[in-house]
Amino acid sequence: MEKLNKPAILVVDMLNDFVTGAIGCDRARAIVPATARLLDAAREKGVPVVFCNDAHRPGIDRELQIWGDHAIVGTPGAEVIPELPIHKEDFVVPKRRYSGFFQTDLDILLKELGVKTVVICGLHTHMCCRHTSADAFCLGYDVVVAKEATNSFTEEDYQGGLAYLKTCYGADAYTNEELISAF
Repeated sequence: MEKLNKPAILVVDMLNDFVTGAIGCDRARAIVPATARLLDAAREKGVPVVFCNDAHRPGIDRELQIWGDHAIVGTPGAEVIPELPIHKEDFVVPKRRYSGFFQTDLDILLKELGVKTVVICGLHTHMCCRHTSADAFCLGYDVVVAKEATNSFTEEDYQGGLAYLKTCYGADAYTNEELISAF
C-alpha cells in the first residue's frame, strides 16, 4: 500500500446509543479496540481525527421516524463512547442525516486542513459510512475504509457495504497495520 495523500480519519457514529444504547449491538462493541488503536496511531502521526456524530432533534429529524429515538442532542446517548475519548486536537462535526457531509461544515473543515483522503471508520458500513463515503467521493476526496474499525448490524450488511464502497467509489479496505504504515 502506498502512502495516503494527506489523510484524515472520519469516525462515524461511535456514540453510546450506537454501541451500547438504543440501537447498540455486539458488532459495534467488537470494533472499539481496533478503532482506539487506529485513532491513537493517527494522532501520533499528526493525522486529523474528525468525529462525525448523529445529533438529532427530538420529534423533528426524519431518521427518528425510521430508527426511533437515538443520539438525541444533549443526552448521554449522543456522546462519543468513553473508550474513544475526544482529544483537544480532534474535531467534532454534528450531523442530522446519515452523511457526515450533508449540510454540515465537514467539507470546509477538511479543505482548510488540506485533506485529500478520508479514512472511514465507525458505524454502519452500509448506511452512515456509505453515505459519508458517497459525499466524500462526489466532493473529490479519495475514500479508504478501515476494515477492522468499521462494522454493521450483520455480517451481510458489513460485507455488502464494503463491496458497494469498492464498486462505486473505488474505496479499498485496509487493516489497521496497513493504514498506520501509510500515514
